[in-house]
Amino acid sequence: METLAVIDFETTGLDPQYGDRATEIAVMLVRNGEIVDRYRSLMNAGVRINGFITSLTGITNDMVRAAPPASIVMREVADFVDDTPLVAHNATFDRRFWDAELGRIGRTRRQGFACSMLISRRVLPDSPDHKLGTLMSYAGLPVTGDYHRAEADAEMAARLTLYLEERLMERFHLDAVPHALLTRIQKAPKHQLQRCVQGYLDTCARALSGRDPSAPARK
Repeated sequence: METLAVIDFETTGLDPQYGDRATEIAVMLVRNGEIVDRYRSLMNAGVRINGFITSLTGITNDMVRAAPPASIVMREVADFVDDTPLVAHNATFDRRFWDAELGRIGRTRRQGFACSMLISRRVLPDSPDHKLGTLMSYAGLPVTGDYHRAEADAEMAARLTLYLEERLMERFHLDAVPHALLTRIQKAPKHQLQRCVQGYLDTCARALSGRDPSAPARK
């Protein structure tokens, strides 16, 4: 079964284009319905953390000064992830920092991102909102640590992603939910989930003369 890498950054601000940098990263590798490996590290990008960010995340300037340089952490985590398809909650944010920090070490992302927030809007439309904390409560999933710390947020996003996959498999009688289907769902109109999944299955059926292991089979 396909492996996914669910990531989360903590940062000094909202946008690397304005000089904001990563302060912490965590990655959960998920496969066969469970977390099978993880990576987590603080990272020292040589940028000061302001008081608001420290109050939000609990990450202090002293903590990052004692952490490995961002370049070393990004080389390690890039090797850890390799070409594994990526998932994040509010992926636009994490994608910007992933690409920016990779660029600083001369690397380029080769795989796509799926967004568990956008997917949850299609799969769980009745949730009061689609923030990570709200969705964990709505789905009855465990809170695994403090919000706004990378390891806890990545683990909760990973468990949410597995939950969304389970709901999709149950509803559409699928053996698996590939990353390609997740990325298609996140772009679909919010009330056209059925049409989106059926269209994906039809496309797979037309494109393949035999069974493709990467395509979701119906049970």
